[in-house]
Amino acid sequence: MREKSRPTVGAALLIAALFAFTACAPHEGSENTDAFADCADNPNTCNSGERAEGGSITWIVDSLPGAWASLSPKGGSVYTLQMLHGILPNTGYWEPDGATFTTNLDLLAEEPQLIDEDPFTYQFKIRPEAVWDDGTPITAADFEITWKLSTTEEAGHCKGCQPRSDTYNQIASVEGSDGGSTVTVTLVDGVADPEWRDRFSADNIAGGIYPAHIAEEQGFDITTPEGVGEYFQWLHTTMPTFSGGPYRLVEGDLKTQVIKEPNPQWYGEVQPTLDTVVIRFLTDEGTWISALDNGEAHGTSPVAFGQDTVEQARQRPNLNVSITEGPSWEHIDFNLDNEWLKDVELRRAIFTAIDVEDITQRTIAQLYPEAEPRTNHVFSNDSPYHTDVITETGQGSGDIDAARQILLDAGYTYEGDTLTRDGEKVGPFRLRSTSNTVRDTSTELIQSYLAEIGIEVTIEPTDDLGGTLVAQDYDIMQYGWSSTPSFATAPSQYWSSTSDSNFGRYHNEEVDELVERARNASSLDEAAEYANEAARIVAQDAYVLPLFNMPVYILVTDDYVNVRDNPSSSLRALYQHHEWGLVAQ
Repeated sequence: MREKSRPTVGAALLIAALFAFTACAPHEGSENTDAFADCADNPNTCNSGERAEGGSITWIVDSLPGAWASLSPKGGSVYTLQMLHGILPNTGYWEPDGATFTTNLDLLAEEPQLIDEDPFTYQFKIRPEAVWDDGTPITAADFEITWKLSTTEEAGHCKGCQPRSDTYNQIASVEGSDGGSTVTVTLVDGVADPEWRDRFSADNIAGGIYPAHIAEEQGFDITTPEGVGEYFQWLHTTMPTFSGGPYRLVEGDLKTQVIKEPNPQWYGEVQPTLDTVVIRFLTDEGTWISALDNGEAHGTSPVAFGQDTVEQARQRPNLNVSITEGPSWEHIDFNLDNEWLKDVELRRAIFTAIDVEDITQRTIAQLYPEAEPRTNHVFSNDSPYHTDVITETGQGSGDIDAARQILLDAGYTYEGDTLTRDGEKVGPFRLRSTSNTVRDTSTELIQSYLAEIGIEVTIEPTDDLGGTLVAQDYDIMQYGWSSTPSFATAPSQYWSSTSDSNFGRYHNEEVDELVERARNASSLDEAAEYANEAARIVAQDAYVLPLFNMPVYILVTDDYVNVRDNPSSSLRALYQHHEWGLVAQ
């Protein structure tokens, strides 16, 4: 195996902060966790073993991907990233321990280098063996088109691109030299990036690097903003038959499943042994155990936490199960284009009426008693960067009397049990989420809390999270953000008034300034300070109410090795799935 990169000091401190849990530690009382028994001490290598040649695996992904590319808000879900992983080459990935960023030395010839701080410039060197599956070398041109596809129209490189973050607008140029094998990335004057190593990684917004030559083959002139925009749209609507990774997609759709087979042109050190990997989109969690029992599926590491599924899986002697705190945190958001919800006092009252501790105890704490309400939008409660920005607001307290008083002070009145303003009934509001055990219970509880302050709520599940958010087809929404150990750009993605991932259209000029300072900070400590200031204002504006870090579980049948959870990554167990295999006999 090639040597893995050492994390920077700042990154190591950050990771210990954000993920100070025992990765992959089996939950007490589990009866069948032998494969994961050493994950507490060796999270990056547990369940390792020799692989047999051949075989297949069907892996359950718990929701629909939304698009064939992850660049846009519609396709920018963990489900799309997991579907595409192994297809797009990338510069590195976060290991399960949350403390190590591993440079992808299959693609790169050496560690990335920071070569200048004014202007801020860094460099990648590509191995000559790295090629797309048609034999075309992977070059700086591929980095350049990925950069342009990841920028907003305001940057001037793409007409029609809608990335879920404007982080790549910070880049002034991506240039190639040495025949395209050296990639030099220069940022805009005066801009820094404390997390530059994470750009073009498996955990970044693109999920890897897209091919420039495919755009040209399809007739898109990517020297023009219009051509780049046409390629952006084509990527999102067309199954990629190209590959620069260990797998290629050979069949599939966005509703049922995709099938991956080994890429015969894969240039990496570790070759896949499985003949096929099937990624099956199975949204009905109630069918999973039967699918595992009858061999139609072999494992899952879902985003959602299904209590019934975990309890049933623990009774199967051939299933290995582990629970830990995950990379996703649940939250409640408002659509600020709703006329009623433009009123900050109404929003504050609603958030005050919601009892986050009650929701936590009646959902995830039943199987994960370590769970607690989250009190910061950017940092987990055990992070040294964490500042409690929620408790002081009274939001999430479930204090019905306080919520009613906020409303009365703001000029609302009650006609019987119904909240009104100027004689008009407030609401009703549509509360939406994808359907799973935790969210179904949570939304029903929220409905009951708001009924106590005279507000009618209609629960409307969705099976298209990305499409629902992008269309703002909700009034109140519960969903999760999946984070990585990098954090400096997250506040901008969440709350910048120009971010396409700011789905509820929140706008606060002070927050806009703070999130820019966070992602352009000279150090992670400085970035954290700005991020906390922004989070405090967002809390005061009652735009997003954090609920809790969603615990996650992995389960897999006992005839597979090298399958382990990665709670530091949106990719979860799929993060290095080309190393999976059947147990060698």
